[in-house]
Amino acid sequence: MHTALVNSYLEAGEETRFVEVVFPEQANHYGTLFGGSALSLMGKAAFVAASRRARRTVVMAGTETVDFHQPVKVGQVVELTATVVRVGRTSMTVAVDVIAETLLDGRRELAMRGRFKMIALDATGRPTPIPDASPLSQEDAS
Repeated sequence: MHTALVNSYLEAGEETRFVEVVFPEQANHYGTLFGGSALSLMGKAAFVAASRRARRTVVMAGTETVDFHQPVKVGQVVELTATVVRVGRTSMTVAVDVIAETLLDGRRELAMRGRFKMIALDATGRPTPIPDASPLSQEDAS
């Protein structure tokens, strides 16, 4: 029964969460998370959320927006939360928030926010319809 509840939760398009510590190899010369590393983490979170929703192969087709609100320092933890916010015929929009946390004092701040367009693909690499398995708003746009 527990597995059924977990599967139903994931199919409903709920949040996907990642937590990662920022290490020096992910940082720029200012000692903060390099923008490319941040985008990579956000893309990974969007990919997992979209894959869970579609239960299909997915690829990123683009970003609608990515805003950098606060720098993330080496040693801070980033918590990424990805949510499918729109489902079309073959595409989805995934919102990703990145919260930076300082472990020693517990302070948390929104560091980044972005929206990613993900496309479901069939075995030949062509866009394919996304099953209607959740109550998310449906749009005809792909």
